[in-house]
Amino acid sequence: MFFLHELERTITLHPSFFGPRTKEYLTTRLLEDVEGTCSGQYYIICVLDAFSISEGRVVPGSGVAEYTIQYRAVVWRPFKGETVDAIVTSVNRMGVFADVGALPVFVSNHLIPPDIKWDPNATPPQYTDNGDQVIEKGTHLRIKLIGTRSDVGSMFAIGSVKEDFLGSANPKSPYQSKLTLIGHFDDSPAS
Repeated sequence: MFFLHELERTITLHPSFFGPRTKEYLTTRLLEDVEGTCSGQYYIICVLDAFSISEGRVVPGSGVAEYTIQYRAVVWRPFKGETVDAIVTSVNRMGVFADVGALPVFVSNHLIPPDIKWDPNATPPQYTDNGDQVIEKGTHLRIKLIGTRSDVGSMFAIGSVKEDFLGSANPKSPYQSKLTLIGHFDDSPAS
């Protein structure tokens, strides 16, 4: 789920960057340092604005200055029970690995419907029901998050596709448009 958070970060600045554009440089450095990172609890998607930049405090003995910046950011925190769209990155007999943005998710073969079986002889290896349901590398999946694990700078999740309306979001059909999760259309003809 997405949230708007007010956060704080301390940035040190070398004396060579002191001058009339110091605040502009601090804002740029903030964007480079925090956008796209994981705190262990949430992912920082986008910094909206830096609404408070403190006066610099010179660190004794080094000459660098410390600035405390308060900023607003859009963050994403995955929750247990949340349904998300993912792209499969690898498939093996133990299950499926997929990415939901920056969040890696594992779907065990026990959390895949029993009619969808592992087919190691297919090229590429895949889970299939020998019909229109195929789970292979690059497949778009709708996954329900069963649980999440947080580390210091990363997160990991376990998911399921065993319930209604979950599973392959792009069954092999010549009539389905080829819309990808990043938002652009593939103009090639359907096969």
